Order: sequence, then C-alpha cells, then structure tokens
Amino acid sequence: MKNISVTLGVILALAAIGAAAQTPNDAQIAAIVVTANQVDIDAGKIAEKNGHSRDVKAFGKQMVTDHTGVNKQAVALVNKLKVTPEKNPTSESLQSGGDENVKALKGLKGASFDKAYIDHEVTYHEQVIDAIDKTLIPNAQNGELKALLVAVRPAFVGHLEHAKKIQSSLGK
Repeated sequence: MKNISVTLGVILALAAIGAAAQTPNDAQIAAIVVTANQVDIDAGKIAEKNGHSRDVKAFGKQMVTDHTGVNKQAVALVNKLKVTPEKNPTSESLQSGGDENVKALKGLKGASFDKAYIDHEVTYHEQVIDAIDKTLIPNAQNGELKALLVAVRPAFVGHLEHAKKIQSSLGK
C-alpha cells in the first residue's frame, strides 16, 4: 500500500506543475528545476545506501551524480542571470512529495525497497519529462534557461529508459 501512496503523491505533486503553475515565470521555473533535482538526489542517496540489488544501488548513485550536475548548472545560470529562485506551489508540492517518498523508502528493505524506489523513479521521470515539455520549456522566457532545459531533457529520458529496464528486471 505504501508504494501506491508514494506513486500517487508523486503524481499529485507533479500535476501541480501543470495545474498550479500554468504560466510560471523564470524565477519559479528555476525553483521547480532545483527542487525536482534535489528530490531525486535525496531518494538516490537512500537507494545508493539501502538498495538491495547492485543495479538499484548503481542507479541511485547515478541519480545523485547526474542530478547534482544539473543543479550546479541551474544554480550557476540563476546566479549569472541574477535571478532568485522563487518558491511556488509547484516547487513546494514537489518538495513535500519528495519528503513523503524518502519517508516511505526509509521504512522498506530488500526487494520491497528496490521495487518501490524504481517504480517511483519511473513515474517521477515520466512526469518530469511531461512537465519539461508542456510547462517549463514553453514558459521559460530567458533563452539561456530554455536552452538549459532543452539540454538536460535527454538525460531525463535516459534515466527513464534505464529505470524501466531495471523495473522490468525486478518484475512489475
């Protein structure tokens, strides 16, 4: 039952990108990007430590590395542009959903942990890609911010494909 509530929490949190922030400004987009990456970093650290299978541990480590890199790029860009990320209902909802996921993951072990983590990663990356395509890129006003979103999108697609591969090896 925890897996279902975690997945629903992610869906609800990310649905806020489309619903609560129909037209986010660049400062809000920056906050959404940084928060979305940090949420995946936090979960990845737990997977790296508590994952049961080697694949899940390695995937967690990759999420920490890759999303830390994206956040460094995003922070460098907002500093260059002198934009302060602006918390908004979407970024706050993402953080809340991420906190719920971390809490749920900490209560799991072994194969149950692996399944919950990977199922979440698949759903999360599907929703983030959808948000990038339908909300973040179309609403980014600054060309450099838009270019960063376009540039990092393939990494999110790669993460999704990798997570789905692991998910199928674990059995849905």
